[in-house]
Amino acid sequence: MSGILYIVATPIGNLEDLSPRAVNVLKEVDLIAAEDTRRTAILLRAYEISTSMTAYHEHSDERCTRGLVDQLVAGDSIALVSDAGTPAISDPGYRLVRAVQRAGVQVVPLPGACAAIAALSCSGVASDHFFFEGFLPAKAGARRHRLEELSALGYTIVIYEAPHRLYDTLAAMLVVFGAGREVALARELTKTFETVKRAPLGELVSWVREDSNQERGEIVLIVGSEQDRAANSITPEIAELLTALAQSYPARKAAKLLSPVVDIRTSELYDFLLEQKRPKS
Repeated sequence: MSGILYIVATPIGNLEDLSPRAVNVLKEVDLIAAEDTRRTAILLRAYEISTSMTAYHEHSDERCTRGLVDQLVAGDSIALVSDAGTPAISDPGYRLVRAVQRAGVQVVPLPGACAAIAALSCSGVASDHFFFEGFLPAKAGARRHRLEELSALGYTIVIYEAPHRLYDTLAAMLVVFGAGREVALARELTKTFETVKRAPLGELVSWVREDSNQERGEIVLIVGSEQDRAANSITPEIAELLTALAQSYPARKAAKLLSPVVDIRTSELYDFLLEQKRPKS
């Protein structure tokens, strides 16, 4: 009788986020296939789990995959874990899942932490429809091209980014999406220096440029859709400038003059001015 391949979500930072069910499975399986056995060993020691491990990552070849499948067919059960979060999400684990399914072996998911979902849940950006991009291309030209393709989407975009590429990616987004597009930066979720900041893209780029600490750790970017760009993209600085212009020009003219400078629609700026003039109850 075949064994079972368990897809086990592990913590993205705080080790206490491992579920009791996951602990039991990791203790009971015959083998743990880990993306990085050194990182997984830290988690196993914390929960006094002594199950044997083997490496399974993006460089694992077909022979490695076949060996794991053969073990499962022979009756062993295996837990697949990634460095952090849910396996097969921006992770090579899907290759093993497909091979196991072809062999007729049962695959059982153990849900848990996922950086994309955690970031989306605390971003404050609309989440009823979203597109998971994962990592953008590393080269500048390809990254810019991909962002241009994504700009046509009418819903929220979830992007993973490496810390050393964060500023370059935000700068490219600024060119493609414009300064007013709402973006949330979620960094080091569940860890000591957890940071979540949502702001118009122009403001976010300045914030990262002025604080190099934001270019450290694990990063998720949540990009709001063009349709969702609303009055909250009007920062206090823009509001002050708009109000000053409105003292010299009619409201619609002031909004039209400022619109190309701050990359916010004339109608949004005009509506903001009208709202300021409305009597407060």
